[in-house]
Amino acid sequence: MPKMRNPNSPHSRFKGLIELPWDHGLPVPDLPMIRDWTDSERDQWRQWWQSPQAAMWDESFIPAVAVMLTYFGKILDGSANANHQMEFRHLSNALGLTADGMKRLGWTFQNGGGDQ
Repeated sequence: MPKMRNPNSPHSRFKGLIELPWDHGLPVPDLPMIRDWTDSERDQWRQWWQSPQAAMWDESFIPAVAVMLTYFGKILDGSANANHQMEFRHLSNALGLTADGMKRLGWTFQNGGGDQ
């Protein structure tokens, strides 16, 4: 097994990164009642708000996550056009839900994985 990296090393690319907790314990906000949401959309909403990245979000992120969820639903049901897909990618990056987004925001996951 490879040796674990030391984020405190002076040469570490992880120095200064914000470590996101695997279980932040924050409540999942209610979905905005702007329309009827499918069960898969409700499940995805819950997954996003329980993700480590959501530890960095507050109530002001609810509309952005809801818009992203709308695009997610269109992608799933096949009705998404290129603009929907592009906006979904932009939002997922901006919210830190992709590797590139996490890197840009300076976020990393805490050591130990999701089994803590």
